[in-house]
Amino acid sequence: MYALWDNHQVYEAAENVREDMLELKPEGEKESFEQLMEINSDVVAWLTLDHTNIDDPVLQGDSNLQYLNMDVYGEFSLSGSIFLDARCDRSFQDAYSLIYGHHMENGSMFGDLDLYKKEKFFRKNRTGKLLLPDRVYNLEIVACLTAASSDEIIFEVNKGQSEIDAFVSYLEHNAQNIRKEQLSSLSGQKDQNIQFLAMSTCSSEYTDARTVVIAVMKLCEI
Repeated sequence: MYALWDNHQVYEAAENVREDMLELKPEGEKESFEQLMEINSDVVAWLTLDHTNIDDPVLQGDSNLQYLNMDVYGEFSLSGSIFLDARCDRSFQDAYSLIYGHHMENGSMFGDLDLYKKEKFFRKNRTGKLLLPDRVYNLEIVACLTAASSDEIIFEVNKGQSEIDAFVSYLEHNAQNIRKEQLSSLSGQKDQNIQFLAMSTCSSEYTDARTVVIAVMKLCEI
């Protein structure tokens, strides 16, 4: 009974924070981000994946442990926050950006990344948005896979062009679900600024398994 009550408290606390944040969700106006950043200056973006419960602010700490068990208010929380890898550029100028979130059984945080493992859902749902204070990216989901947390191809963020080429090849050979036509269309576009966003959460296949969803970032012309 205590375990059930405790789990309820964790989920309720996370949901209360989420409801607060949704009231401040940016709508493409800089002033909206200023309200979020008044709460916490570590807010760097807002992530939305269509037809999922993923609709949350993204934070970046000094290390990848900072927001593992801390909410946007700076309070201890087992559900933590969705956060950008501390090694990544906070303005998302990198060719490859990596975001983490806890796997919550009620679908909150990054629990709904599991949906992309289902082929039917993956085929029908491919869109999202990454809102920044100064610009907006449309997200096109191109792959979903299970990877070990030690997998350097997925979890090494500083990627040059050769690493990006190896990354795309890795996806083509290892993804559980993939849109090969979209990935193939990126070939020969090395003169263009192709950017990937990886989203990772814990998975149950084996001890250090992670569910990883990959999206291509496309700058939205406003």
